[in-house]
Amino acid sequence: MYLKALHIIFVVTWFAGMFYMPRLFIYNTEAEKKPDPAKQILHEQFALMMQRLWYGITIPSALLTLILGPIVMFQEGWDKVLFDQPGRWLLVKLIFVIFLYLYFLSLHNIFRQQVKGIFTYTSQQLRIWNEVATLFLVAIVMLAVVKQSMSLVWGLAGLVALIVVLVCAIRIYKLLRPK
Repeated sequence: MYLKALHIIFVVTWFAGMFYMPRLFIYNTEAEKKPDPAKQILHEQFALMMQRLWYGITIPSALLTLILGPIVMFQEGWDKVLFDQPGRWLLVKLIFVIFLYLYFLSLHNIFRQQVKGIFTYTSQQLRIWNEVATLFLVAIVMLAVVKQSMSLVWGLAGLVALIVVLVCAIRIYKLLRPK
């Protein structure tokens, strides 16, 4: 039970980093429009904040999540039913987790670029990319909690509905945001 609790704690801290990091990317990107010396000061401050968040919280949490997840899975015997009907929810969850780690790596790539002063994406693109973590969080938590009671069709429909809501919210925010 203690390992499962630690796994959940590190998942939460990992997600906290993945939620906040794109916000820092957005602010750092928007600092490009500021005149010097404010632009330089902001870039230095955001680079420092990103490095501390990424190396101090996000990467260690991702690694500990990756270590503790399989340990908990084997402790609770889910490895034995992973490909059977009772364990299908876990198989789907693990597929989402693989994609979550790919998303995590994409954030790392953006982080490395921004620290070097390379701004490949607009703040609007980063706002959209920021919401991807939300989709993973909802999908993974729903699968972990509801397990085999969840219908694949309704689960996907709910995820699509969430995507629509998030896209609408981003567009509304863009319209209402002061220029």
